[in-house]
Amino acid sequence: MKAIIGTLVVIATLLGGYLPHGGFAILVQPLEVLIICGGAIGAYIIANPGWVVKAGVTNSLALAKPDPYNQALYMELLGLMFKIFNKARREGLMSIEADVEDPHASELFNSAPKVAANHHAQDFICDYLRLMISGASNPYQLEDLMILELDAHHHEAMMPSAAIGKVAEGLPAFGIVAAVLGIIVTMGYLDAGPMEIAHHMSVALVGTFLGILFAYGFVAPISSDLANRAEAESAFFTVIKTSLMANLNGYAPQIAIEFSRKAIPSKQRPSFGEVDEFLQSQK
Repeated sequence: MKAIIGTLVVIATLLGGYLPHGGFAILVQPLEVLIICGGAIGAYIIANPGWVVKAGVTNSLALAKPDPYNQALYMELLGLMFKIFNKARREGLMSIEADVEDPHASELFNSAPKVAANHHAQDFICDYLRLMISGASNPYQLEDLMILELDAHHHEAMMPSAAIGKVAEGLPAFGIVAAVLGIIVTMGYLDAGPMEIAHHMSVALVGTFLGILFAYGFVAPISSDLANRAEAESAFFTVIKTSLMANLNGYAPQIAIEFSRKAIPSKQRPSFGEVDEFLQSQK
């Protein structure tokens, strides 16, 4: 929703400042758009692996939806980890083996549908619980492994943002290409009247305008917002890591969850009382 509102503001303010003095029709240049956007899309496809191309498009469209990493999701995560730790503490680590091996059929994971819907997060939780069940109990080694995995995951999550950022950097240049081609076309009308030449020059200049507008009005903000989403996802995984490490270091479930709460970004972090009340309802 935020992305849609921002786009509408850009368009409304631009047209609001231009239309009192200029006509809208001259800005509608499909061939200029074809040159600029076609060139940028082609370069985007050439420059990036297929999965990055697909992720860039998919993630950009997802910006129209609210940020999923909100307080409700974090509360659900804390509730899930509390249930897992409680069950393991009361019945032993082997009691959660079935949940870890088949989380889709697990009552524990199904009680947290938003977390379960994030298959990367679910796999991350299950993988490290599986290692703990298998006897990997050295907290330093497991923490190093988690850091290594999270660094790799964050790097991959940032790649679509970086790729679209490169498109934003290139769009003004493609606008200039369109403008130069427009001037070349104009050269063929030098024997025409002044109004005809002025029209073709205006069309050429629209190419430069559109390249800059697309770059800084739409594509660069999309790149920045994708980076923000990637950072939010990274923070979510850090909370999971903190929770697992606190449990591995022998803290009681309630204390492990408090460690996790402290790792939540301040804008989404619930209060101690809110978490305590929520956990009491999960027992």
